[in-house]
Amino acid sequence: KMTTKLLCLITVLIAAVNVNAQVMRAEELEKYAKERYGEKWTEAAENLASQLSLDKNNSLTYVQVIDCGESTKEQLYVTLNYWFTATFNDANSVIKLNDKEMGVIIAEGYVADIANHVGGTNSYNVNIRPIIKVDIKDHRIRVTYTVQYYDVTKAIGGGIMGALGGTIPQMSHEKWGLETCYPFAKKDEHKAKKTSSKALVMTHAYSNVIMDKIEETVKNGLVGNENDDW
Repeated sequence: KMTTKLLCLITVLIAAVNVNAQVMRAEELEKYAKERYGEKWTEAAENLASQLSLDKNNSLTYVQVIDCGESTKEQLYVTLNYWFTATFNDANSVIKLNDKEMGVIIAEGYVADIANHVGGTNSYNVNIRPIIKVDIKDHRIRVTYTVQYYDVTKAIGGGIMGALGGTIPQMSHEKWGLETCYPFAKKDEHKAKKTSSKALVMTHAYSNVIMDKIEETVKNGLVGNENDDW
């Protein structure tokens, strides 16, 4: 029979996995972004653009090295493997590579509806699929967060005119290169300056969330009670 202590531990672990199964929903991310960068998306994006630049692949990439004290490569791998497995485990968020010997874990995340745009003819919902890579060594890790493009769900006929005419929208997908979107392109190619601005701010905010979650995990454990005294 399971002891009460063991049942409690299992309950805590299940709760931790459920909490981490989705890092942050779009509405929570929006609240977080507004608290950090203000509610004027275009102005916030312009401010960020002065600090950010696209890499040679026209992707937005962030890199952070995190000091992990005395934790060994193997200890860090076990902790991070647990976090990644719990976090990226559905049809949209998946682990792409998990190599213990190399000390590398790569996952593709997904956040839906970080911004939207309603035009005259069509409407658009902007999603992101960030690639999160962690390189693991003794006592430290390096986290690389990359967004290669905006993943856009397009509703053809879902704009203002379509709504007035009772048109049933047809769905399709587009990839908007960041270099084609404001503020990286001064004239937004998609005629959606405010939407592109919000997408950048939300993308940047999510990078902060991911970095903070991973740092918290390697420094304090997934649940907070992992140690050798048991």
